[in-house]
Amino acid sequence: MARILVADDEPGVRAFVADALASAGHEVVEAADGEEAFRRLGSEAFELLVTDLQMPRLSGMELLRKVRGARLEVAVIVLTAHGSVAGAVEAVKLGAFDYLEKPVESPAVLRRLAASALAGNGADGAAKAPATPVGDGWSRLTWGAPAMVEVESLLRKVAPTPASVLLLGESGTGKEVAARWVHAHSLRAGGPFVAVNCAALSETLLESDLFGHEKGAFTGAVARKPGKIEAAAGGTFFLDEVGELRPELQTKLLRVLQERCFARVGGTSEVAADVRWIAATNRDLPAEMREGRFREDLYHRLAVFPVRLPPLRERREDLPWLARALLLRAAKDLGRPGLTLDEDALAALAEQEFPGNVRELSNTLARAAILAEGQTLTAADLARATGVSAGGAASARGMGEARGAGAARGAGEARGAEAVEALGSGGRVPTIEELSQAAIRRALEQAGGNRKKAAEQLGIGLRTLYEKLKRYGIR
Repeated sequence: MARILVADDEPGVRAFVADALASAGHEVVEAADGEEAFRRLGSEAFELLVTDLQMPRLSGMELLRKVRGARLEVAVIVLTAHGSVAGAVEAVKLGAFDYLEKPVESPAVLRRLAASALAGNGADGAAKAPATPVGDGWSRLTWGAPAMVEVESLLRKVAPTPASVLLLGESGTGKEVAARWVHAHSLRAGGPFVAVNCAALSETLLESDLFGHEKGAFTGAVARKPGKIEAAAGGTFFLDEVGELRPELQTKLLRVLQERCFARVGGTSEVAADVRWIAATNRDLPAEMREGRFREDLYHRLAVFPVRLPPLRERREDLPWLARALLLRAAKDLGRPGLTLDEDALAALAEQEFPGNVRELSNTLARAAILAEGQTLTAADLARATGVSAGGAASARGMGEARGAGAARGAGEARGAEAVEALGSGGRVPTIEELSQAAIRRALEQAGGNRKKAAEQLGIGLRTLYEKLKRYGIR
């Protein structure tokens, strides 16, 4: 178990928090204000700091700044009074793991949040962290952009309800992260979170994966196998890329949502579907309905509470902090702790478009972290990672063009190369189709022919990739 420091000038609150964490087996030390807390942090080892924001002598915000300035390795959770969430958001920007509003009425929520913070900090308590911890990275992806503050406000309202949620947005905007956050803040947080990507499997395999099958239902079905919906009983079932579902499966899924039961493939007995539904898609489902490709009744069942996640280009004010946080995580995973971004690198990132959104930004930083020779990641490191010359003319159109140009130089890709080079040199403007072909060829090349990996890199569904391969005649 972990060693935790609790700082709060209100003895009653401090004692409540300390008792809640001690009941989970942690060693808890109390501090009456920020100055005492900082003294203890400087002389004793702690894995987690739980601090109030409003304290005399040294506020929680000032304490957090001093902790970060001294490079102390400790996870931080802040407690904030109701109506002071703006201050908590600012604390998260400074590096706090998450925040909890006072009065803290649920010891269980506090314990889960502490376990999540400890797991993210690599403390010994990580083994005790729940399968889907409270927070689950969401606060690290919201920060201060107005669009994301609105998203988090909506999700906070719907999370405790049983309503079905439909998450809309481009690939890479964090829809699964949002789904896990809703689950962690729901009344089903103690149950499982089960996710299925509807674009990753063929229709036959997906049906069996969702509903399970009975022995002998088809060739190879040598035993009864429960499906993912059954495995999610008591928890949350997340349908990713739901817009990729074929009409036959849409009909079967509609019945499950209406009747809250289903039969396994090859079976007749009914199985209860005791799950909370969250779905996500990057498709325009109203347009799909008008074209007859998505059932209207299924849409309304899933979209009881639709929430749109904004693309990165609509939350540009978040990019500096987001880049630093993603680099911190990548550097830790790559065994390069302490790697930082200089101002020129941040300026270079700010000029890019990142059509793959947060996922593309994260991958770009990870590649640059691998290539960086020093402890400070520079614009030159980013240029080597993306093929864009540091400070060159390509910066305005961003790393996406450079990747497209590189993709087009391979054998048999002369047409795409000509198109992309023309775009960069002021020549003929290539068509979207030409650029798309070049990007697909490059993604397949980098993925070694693995179509699933190529689709993920491109930020599209696997079925969409198959359709484009057929249209363009790419083998």
